[in-house]
Amino acid sequence: MAMSMPTGGDSDDMDVVVDMNTTPLIDVMLVLLIMLIVTIPIQTHAVKLDLPAGNPPPPPVPPTVVTIDVDFDGTISWNGEAMPDEASLQDHLIAAAKADPQPEVHLKPNKLATYKYVAHVMADAQRLGVTNIGLVGNEQFMGP
Repeated sequence: MAMSMPTGGDSDDMDVVVDMNTTPLIDVMLVLLIMLIVTIPIQTHAVKLDLPAGNPPPPPVPPTVVTIDVDFDGTISWNGEAMPDEASLQDHLIAAAKADPQPEVHLKPNKLATYKYVAHVMADAQRLGVTNIGLVGNEQFMGP
Protein backbone atom coordinates (compact mmCIF):
# COMPACT_ATOMS: atom_id res chain seq x y z
CA MET A 1 0.00 0.00 0.00
CA ALA A 2 1.23 3.42 -0.85
CA MET A 3 0.46 6.83 0.48
CA SER A 4 0.69 9.87 -1.63
CA MET A 5 1.20 13.32 -0.20
CA PRO A 6 0.39 16.46 -2.07
CA THR A 7 3.38 18.68 -2.63
CA GLY A 8 3.44 22.39 -2.28
CA GLY A 9 0.57 24.57 -1.33
CA ASP A 10 -0.89 25.20 2.08
CA SER A 11 -0.30 22.84 4.91
CA ASP A 12 -4.04 22.90 5.62
CA ASP A 13 -4.69 20.92 2.44
CA MET A 14 -2.71 17.97 3.65
CA ASP A 15 -5.15 15.08 2.97
CA VAL A 16 -3.93 11.54 3.00
CA VAL A 17 -4.77 9.73 -0.25
CA VAL A 18 -4.60 5.98 0.03
CA ASP A 19 -4.71 4.09 -3.30
CA MET A 20 -4.15 0.46 -3.94
CA ASN A 21 -1.34 -0.32 -6.34
CA THR A 22 -2.99 -2.39 -9.10
CA THR A 23 0.09 -2.91 -11.25
CA PRO A 24 1.05 -6.25 -9.63
CA LEU A 25 -2.53 -7.49 -9.96
CA ILE A 26 -2.58 -6.69 -13.67
CA ASP A 27 0.76 -8.44 -14.11
CA VAL A 28 -0.54 -11.58 -12.39
CA MET A 29 -3.70 -11.56 -14.51
CA LEU A 30 -1.69 -11.26 -17.73
CA VAL A 31 0.54 -14.18 -16.70
CA LEU A 32 -2.52 -16.31 -15.92
CA LEU A 33 -4.11 -15.40 -19.26
CA ILE A 34 -0.97 -16.37 -21.18
CA MET A 35 -0.75 -19.67 -19.29
CA LEU A 36 -4.39 -20.38 -20.09
CA ILE A 37 -3.91 -19.65 -23.79
CA VAL A 38 -0.82 -21.87 -23.97
CA THR A 39 -2.43 -24.82 -22.20
CA ILE A 40 -5.73 -24.89 -24.18
CA PRO A 41 -5.59 -27.62 -26.82
CA ILE A 42 -5.93 -26.55 -30.42
CA GLN A 43 -9.48 -27.08 -31.57
CA THR A 44 -10.11 -28.77 -34.88
CA HIS A 45 -12.87 -27.19 -36.93
CA ALA A 46 -13.89 -30.34 -38.75
CA VAL A 47 -17.57 -31.22 -38.88
CA LYS A 48 -18.29 -34.91 -38.84
CA LEU A 49 -21.24 -35.89 -41.02
CA ASP A 50 -22.87 -39.22 -41.63
CA LEU A 51 -23.64 -39.00 -45.33
CA PRO A 52 -26.04 -41.47 -46.89
CA ALA A 53 -24.57 -44.08 -49.14
CA GLY A 54 -26.10 -45.18 -52.40
CA ASN A 55 -27.88 -43.54 -55.27
CA PRO A 56 -30.08 -40.49 -54.75
CA PRO A 57 -33.79 -40.90 -55.43
CA PRO A 58 -34.94 -40.01 -58.94
CA PRO A 59 -36.23 -36.47 -59.41
CA PRO A 60 -39.98 -36.09 -59.01
CA VAL A 61 -42.04 -36.28 -62.16
CA PRO A 62 -43.58 -32.90 -62.97
CA PRO A 63 -47.36 -33.10 -62.85
CA THR A 64 -49.44 -32.74 -65.97
CA VAL A 65 -51.22 -29.41 -66.29
CA VAL A 66 -54.82 -29.06 -67.41
CA THR A 67 -56.06 -25.58 -68.32
CA ILE A 68 -59.75 -24.78 -68.01
CA ASP A 69 -60.71 -21.51 -69.71
CA VAL A 70 -63.97 -19.77 -68.81
CA ASP A 71 -65.08 -17.26 -71.43
CA PHE A 72 -67.24 -14.18 -70.82
CA ASP A 73 -70.39 -15.92 -72.12
CA GLY A 74 -69.90 -19.04 -69.98
CA THR A 75 -68.17 -21.13 -72.64
CA ILE A 76 -65.80 -23.59 -70.97
CA SER A 77 -62.82 -25.14 -72.71
CA TRP A 78 -60.56 -27.97 -71.50
CA ASN A 79 -56.98 -27.51 -72.78
CA GLY A 80 -58.31 -25.40 -75.65
CA GLU A 81 -61.09 -27.86 -76.57
CA ALA A 82 -64.58 -26.38 -76.12
CA MET A 83 -66.88 -28.40 -73.89
CA PRO A 84 -70.26 -28.82 -75.61
CA ASP A 85 -72.17 -29.35 -72.36
CA GLU A 86 -71.72 -29.62 -68.62
CA ALA A 87 -71.70 -33.44 -68.68
CA SER A 88 -68.55 -33.56 -70.79
CA LEU A 89 -66.82 -31.15 -68.40
CA GLN A 90 -67.82 -33.36 -65.48
CA ASP A 91 -66.50 -36.44 -67.30
CA HIS A 92 -63.14 -34.72 -67.76
CA LEU A 93 -63.10 -33.64 -64.09
CA ILE A 94 -63.91 -37.18 -62.90
CA ALA A 95 -61.08 -38.57 -65.06
CA ALA A 96 -58.70 -35.94 -63.64
CA ALA A 97 -59.76 -36.75 -60.06
CA LYS A 98 -59.15 -40.48 -60.57
CA ALA A 99 -55.74 -40.02 -62.21
CA ASP A 100 -52.70 -40.87 -60.13
CA PRO A 101 -51.10 -38.42 -59.58
CA GLN A 102 -53.80 -35.85 -60.06
CA PRO A 103 -53.01 -33.23 -62.68
CA GLU A 104 -52.74 -29.58 -61.77
CA VAL A 105 -55.92 -27.86 -62.88
CA HIS A 106 -55.36 -24.22 -63.85
CA LEU A 107 -58.63 -22.32 -63.98
CA LYS A 108 -58.25 -19.26 -66.18
CA PRO A 109 -61.33 -17.03 -66.28
CA ASN A 110 -61.79 -14.28 -68.84
CA LYS A 111 -61.69 -10.75 -67.48
CA LEU A 112 -65.32 -10.25 -68.51
CA ALA A 113 -66.60 -13.61 -67.20
CA THR A 114 -69.17 -13.39 -64.45
CA TYR A 115 -68.56 -14.97 -61.09
CA LYS A 116 -71.30 -17.57 -61.40
CA TYR A 117 -69.55 -19.37 -64.30
CA VAL A 118 -66.20 -19.53 -62.50
CA ALA A 119 -67.78 -20.54 -59.18
CA HIS A 120 -69.79 -23.27 -60.92
CA VAL A 121 -66.64 -24.82 -62.43
CA MET A 122 -64.81 -24.62 -59.07
CA ALA A 123 -67.77 -26.19 -57.23
CA ASP A 124 -67.98 -29.02 -59.77
CA ALA A 125 -64.25 -29.68 -59.46
CA GLN A 126 -64.41 -29.78 -55.67
CA ARG A 127 -67.52 -31.96 -55.62
CA LEU A 128 -65.97 -34.46 -58.05
CA GLY A 129 -62.73 -34.78 -56.04
CA VAL A 130 -60.21 -32.56 -57.85
CA THR A 131 -57.79 -31.28 -55.20
CA ASN A 132 -55.03 -29.58 -57.21
CA ILE A 133 -56.84 -26.55 -58.60
CA GLY A 134 -55.77 -22.95 -58.80
CA LEU A 135 -56.70 -19.68 -60.45
CA VAL A 136 -54.33 -18.48 -63.17
CA GLY A 137 -54.11 -15.09 -64.85
CA ASN A 138 -55.06 -12.92 -61.90
CA GLU A 139 -52.78 -10.15 -63.16
CA GLN A 140 -55.45 -9.18 -65.70
CA PHE A 141 -57.70 -8.09 -62.84
CA MET A 142 -55.14 -5.73 -61.31
CA GLY A 143 -55.81 -2.06 -61.81
CA PRO A 144 -53.38 0.32 -63.51
